[in-house]
Amino acid sequence: MAEAYARRLEEPASLSETSVHEVEPMTNLPKNYGTGPGPITADGCAVDYYATLTPNGEPERIHGAIPPGASILELGAGTGRITHRLVELGHEVVAVDQSPEMLAHIVGVETVCSSIETLQLGRRFDLVLLMSFVIETADDQQRGAFLATCRRHVSDGGSVVLQRHPPEWYDAIEPIERRLDDGRTFRLRDLSRPAPDLLAATTEYTIGDRRWTHFFISKRLDDEQLEAALARADLVLAEFIDGDREWVRAIPRPL
Repeated sequence: MAEAYARRLEEPASLSETSVHEVEPMTNLPKNYGTGPGPITADGCAVDYYATLTPNGEPERIHGAIPPGASILELGAGTGRITHRLVELGHEVVAVDQSPEMLAHIVGVETVCSSIETLQLGRRFDLVLLMSFVIETADDQQRGAFLATCRRHVSDGGSVVLQRHPPEWYDAIEPIERRLDDGRTFRLRDLSRPAPDLLAATTEYTIGDRRWTHFFISKRLDDEQLEAALARADLVLAEFIDGDREWVRAIPRPL
């Protein structure tokens, strides 16, 4: 499980031997943050590092789950790692991110600089896409706001596709170190469990002499919790795409 997670983040190859440790529950959780050269977004993502990443089959999976030529609203598009390939596959994409530095890397596509929670485009799409495990925010109110944005922007016959870790990932994940052929290194370190269903960790990326870190806290969503969160946004779980519980397709609640 841990190795699969590393591959999703980085295309990778060796495990470290540090351990996961338990900590006492926290009443005030720290916010996500990042360090390193170049712009760092409000939630801790390193723009210069993200700009080096390439798709790993995700656009093809999304393309195969929706009608040809479907319009797509991509929330949290980042530097366009997925965006550009979706356009090549024949989709009209609107890319949304709160970081202008991220959006500057997206070309030939309509972009909107906005937080996900406050987005109000006044139009709807065949697909609303929320990837990169954003749905697993530790803030339940923020998750509700994310899903409300998805609901108000999806067409009545459309879909919302979410990416989340299968619940058992939270039990199996362990520290990782992987080195790629191009010389870059990915590490997942300093794992802790600040409260039930929460995981805190730091990712570390190096390319040559450049090094970035990203501290994050995420929350396990089991299937029941996921369905309840969707229901509060007037959405229902339709399927796991290709039977993979990481990829969730939801639809507006039928009238």
